[in-house]
Amino acid sequence: MTTVLELEERCADAWPALVDERLGGWRLRAAGGFTGRANSALTTGDPGVPVADALAAVSGFARRHEIRPLAHVVVGSPHEDAVARTGWRVDLDHPGGAESLVLTGPLAAFATPKPEGVAEGVSEGVAEGVSVPTSPSEGWWELAAQAEPTPAQRHVLGSGGVVGFGQVARDGVVLAVVRGAVVGDLLHVARLAVRPEARRRGLARALLGGLASWALERGATTCALQVAEHNTPALELYRSLGCVEHHRYRYWAPNHS
Repeated sequence: MTTVLELEERCADAWPALVDERLGGWRLRAAGGFTGRANSALTTGDPGVPVADALAAVSGFARRHEIRPLAHVVVGSPHEDAVARTGWRVDLDHPGGAESLVLTGPLAAFATPKPEGVAEGVSEGVAEGVSVPTSPSEGWWELAAQAEPTPAQRHVLGSGGVVGFGQVARDGVVLAVVRGAVVGDLLHVARLAVRPEARRRGLARALLGGLASWALERGATTCALQVAEHNTPALELYRSLGCVEHHRYRYWAPNHS
């Protein structure tokens, strides 16, 4: 089984920050405030200095890049108690939720099989309108971020390994989107979104099936995704596709932030 350290490193590579500096085995990340993952210190490794000193460096990095100081800390990790002893607290007000689950699963379990006569490498899925282009459409940006994405959004979502911008479009309208990034044999899944008027039609499941097929062709065998613990519909969907909990993480912040 992939270790927590390995999985978190791959997920970080798949979700690239604008600035990513090493502090020993920690990664200090900044991306204009777009998402907690790209604007927090990944603390899974050994920083090479006492944790209190490492967190002081995190705060200094955050000031230089005009973001809130945040630490991405795996629940039950060796550093969790040390972070708590410094006076940092779980960021209960984090917009995406204080705690998230990291799920993993085999891609073959939910990949959409190609119909006869469709060649390998073709991204069109079985379900009508499902495709995984390698560049995002205007409709994809509108659903995944906003109609006019910021430079940080373009960098985080538009780069990071081999990236596919899955979408379901019908009659010229993009109804559902997802982002997939292949890092080694791992597919990182993020930004799944369906227009409110198109929900409960199975579009998310069909879209994920097409994305899984696309990733299998590019050498991926498993997927990983991060879901806030309160996002019950997403957890139910991914679990129905064979994904299971690998570990959890929480964001921590200093009391004065």
